[in-house]
Amino acid sequence: MSHSELAVLLLPSILSLLLVFILMQRKQARFNLPPGNMGWPFLGETIGYLKPYSATSIGEFMEQHISRYGKIYKSNLFGEPTIVSADAGLNRFILQSEGRLFECSYPRSIGGILGKWSMLVLVGDMHRNMRNISLNFLSHARLRSHLLKEVEKQTLLVLSSWKENCTFSAQDEAKKFTFNLMAKHMMSLDPGKPETEQLKKEYVTFMKGVVSAPLNFPGTPYRKALKSRSTILKFIEQKMDERIARLKEGVEDLEEDDLLGWVLKHSNLSTEQILDLILSLLFAGHETSSVSIALAIYFLQACPGAIQQLKEEHIEISRAKKQSGEMEMNWDDYKKMEFTQCVISETLRLGNVVRFLHRKAVRDVRYKGYDIPCGWKVLPVISAVHLDSTVFDQPQQFNPWRWQHNNARGSSTCSSAAAAAASSNYFMPFGGGPRLCAGSELAKLEMAVFIHHLVLNFHWELVGTDQAFAFPFVDFPKGLPIRVKQHTVI
Repeated sequence: MSHSELAVLLLPSILSLLLVFILMQRKQARFNLPPGNMGWPFLGETIGYLKPYSATSIGEFMEQHISRYGKIYKSNLFGEPTIVSADAGLNRFILQSEGRLFECSYPRSIGGILGKWSMLVLVGDMHRNMRNISLNFLSHARLRSHLLKEVEKQTLLVLSSWKENCTFSAQDEAKKFTFNLMAKHMMSLDPGKPETEQLKKEYVTFMKGVVSAPLNFPGTPYRKALKSRSTILKFIEQKMDERIARLKEGVEDLEEDDLLGWVLKHSNLSTEQILDLILSLLFAGHETSSVSIALAIYFLQACPGAIQQLKEEHIEISRAKKQSGEMEMNWDDYKKMEFTQCVISETLRLGNVVRFLHRKAVRDVRYKGYDIPCGWKVLPVISAVHLDSTVFDQPQQFNPWRWQHNNARGSSTCSSAAAAAASSNYFMPFGGGPRLCAGSELAKLEMAVFIHHLVLNFHWELVGTDQAFAFPFVDFPKGLPIRVKQHTVI
């Protein structure tokens, strides 16, 4: 084929793309859009936006754009015209207006790997149905009666393997804890068994693809992840078939307290919907909680005052239990962990496991004089608000005491009730509105129980240098190597 013939064949495609670009520019002219830079055609500014940076910052890209354009600016990200918001008020407005003015809109690659029935990508009634199933299974009553005991059991199982003066990856240990917990919680899989370890191996491959570039070519992490996804779904479906067979035979199902048994008995979901639900909750429950625990270990080692106050709180809880002759932790013990909750909140604020959310305007919206056109992607950047000095005093400092006595701004002087309430309203580590994370209370429970046994039994220090980076998924490049020494404080 000659060059002239090739040019003739490509000409319609080039003209079509040019027409789309011109129409988009004309549409923009009708609106009072925020200032910004649309970047290169088609690529936009995505590469710069996703460049890795320290997780305790908002990154050079965001800093430069906010400095130049303000906290609300336009860009072209993930192949779409986008309004980026580092504005606390707009972020809250977006999340509270879910379903009316905005809806969830993740890149197709996320839906392709998590599944079209994943709660992360669903919208409307189907998302509400899936979320209600999750909320019912993770109810306050179930946290108290079932999950607390299992969380403590899995915590002790991991910590019991830590040897004196040994060096290991704290991030890997946190991942082991949360994976074992979720595997038991969802399908009654016991830690260490061959089928559990094989599932974990496939899941690790799956996760590497989720956080990689969506390049579906042989040998890429994304292609390998799609293969592992298929293997994981076959495993879950096999477990589901076994449960259904036992139910038909009238055999007493002692495992009905796990998620798989619960949805089979209490929902009308199809097989495909159940598979995607379990996979997406395994992803959400494992990854975010494990990173949060690793971040707490990292922040605390540099804050001896916080460790000391944690020890005092947990020694008091432990001594009271010994005096009463009880061994297992109960809900009253958990509710006494007031400073622990301050540490958890500060870890989530400074570490920002969830950096930003993907939304789309479903109608034209006007905010602070700016227009957000219908169909445009909207990115509320949660981390930018959590690290905003106008919302939180000295936001780069790890300061759990900022959460005591409603002093949400963390000032050395007593802040006003109005300022404290405002800061709390803009603290959104689990999102907000109708899509508030269904597992938020379980995540905080996991962190609290893990911290309880950690500070009572171990002293730890970092080995070498490592810090959390946003890729944009938060991760410790070296795995957060630590060395531990056992101690008894009671």
